[in-house]
Amino acid sequence: MTAQSSIKPRALDADPSAALHELVLKSLDDDQAVETVTIPLAGKSSIADHMVIASGRSTRQVASMAAKLVDRIKAETGRAARIEGLPTADWVLIDAGDVIVHLFRPEVRSFYNLERMWNFGDAPAPVAEV
Repeated sequence: MTAQSSIKPRALDADPSAALHELVLKSLDDDQAVETVTIPLAGKSSIADHMVIASGRSTRQVASMAAKLVDRIKAETGRAARIEGLPTADWVLIDAGDVIVHLFRPEVRSFYNLERMWNFGDAPAPVAEV
């Protein structure tokens, strides 16, 4: 048996969008994101299949979650995610292709209220805290 044949296929090979979404949620959970919400966009918008919104308790936590998430996406998929807002870390946007991630400080999140803006008549699916 060669080393190549003993490697298990990565989860991203089966359904890249769902696997990327799971990777994002796991990373945010590992970094203790608060009030993580997923809004399904497949069939409703062409920008992505999933939008994930989460909060951090401080700008330092938001920046750390964002940096780690971008690194994990690169390590797992080989693709670089685009990131905006990292210097101030009040609102950080990560465009990972099929998944768009918004990370906020709580005050900024409540001001912009993206969940309400992107609600297509369906309530956003909250992600259970583990």
